[in-house]
Amino acid sequence: MATKETQAVKLARLEADSTVRFDRLEVKIDKLAEALVALARVEEKMMAMEKNNQNQYERMNRFSQKLDEIEKKVDDNAHTVAIINKVVYLIGAAIVAGLVNYLWM
Repeated sequence: MATKETQAVKLARLEADSTVRFDRLEVKIDKLAEALVALARVEEKMMAMEKNNQNQYERMNRFSQKLDEIEKKVDDNAHTVAIINKVVYLIGAAIVAGLVNYLWM
């Protein structure tokens, strides 16, 4: 009879130990599941940030192209203004020379 009680006690102790172990495993699996969910969230955020970064890069490239076009137009306009400025000085000098010639003669 003592052997049967000992086996029953061993079985009860083994069952209690197994329950504790299974509870610890369950807690660890729950933590692992939470970590996987957190990783998925981080990955989604990183993908969103990468997409936003790509959009910003494309916008900067478009602005750079527009700036290059504006710079070319400004250079062309500066050349035109320089020519107009020289023509105005030439006309002004001709008028002054004509007035001086008219007044002295």
